Formats: sequence, C-alpha cells, structure tokens
Amino acid sequence: MKGFITEFKAFAMKGNVVELAVAVVIGAAFGKIVSSLVENIITPVIGTLMKGVDFTGLAIEVGDAHITYGVFLQSVLDFVIVAFVIFMVVKVINKMQKEEPAEEEKPAESSEEVQLLREIRDGLRR
Repeated sequence: MKGFITEFKAFAMKGNVVELAVAVVIGAAFGKIVSSLVENIITPVIGTLMKGVDFTGLAIEVGDAHITYGVFLQSVLDFVIVAFVIFMVVKVINKMQKEEPAEEEKPAESSEEVQLLREIRDGLRR
C-alpha cells in the first residue's frame, strides 16, 4: 500500500497534471465570464436588433414525431455568438500581451584565427 501511495503522489505532483488542473479551473472561470458576457450583454443586444426573434418555437410534426428544429437553430446561433465573443476576447488578450520585438543580437565576435582565415580567403579571391 505504501508503494501505491508513493506512486500516486509522484503521479499527482508531475508538472503536467498540476498545470492541467490549473488550466481546467481557469478555463471554467473564463467560461463563466464569456457565458455572462454573451447571455447578459451580447444576446439582449442581438435580440433587440432581430426584434426578439426566437427560433426555439419552430417545429414540425412528422407522423408521431415532434421535430423541434428551432431548438437546434437556436443552439447553432448561440454557438456562433459564443465562438465570436471568445475569438474577440482572445484577440484583445493577444494584442495586450504583444511585446516589443527584442533587439537583434549582434553576432559574437569571431576569434582571431577565424578573422585571419577570412582575410586569407578574401585575399585569394582577388
């Protein structure tokens, strides 16, 4: 049992597992932010622009089946809105993180031997 606990501890403390756990927690929090932005700000604006159109009520009857294709259309529209908002948020974050380009590093000084060989090479070319 002690070996099992030691092995589990080694597994749980690996960098990838901890990083994944942090990513899941931050991702969940980010998801709540995006959902709130879409539900409370973007969707009402779009609803106003579209005069309150709601696709969820669209359905057809085929025999005994009640096909609610409007729910599917609304889900697709919701997905497109959320994907667009995430795209815009990531775009803004990337723009904010953009760092100034690093100064170009000058090549290291060549040794005296290399410089001498270059001079000989250049002299032979003439």
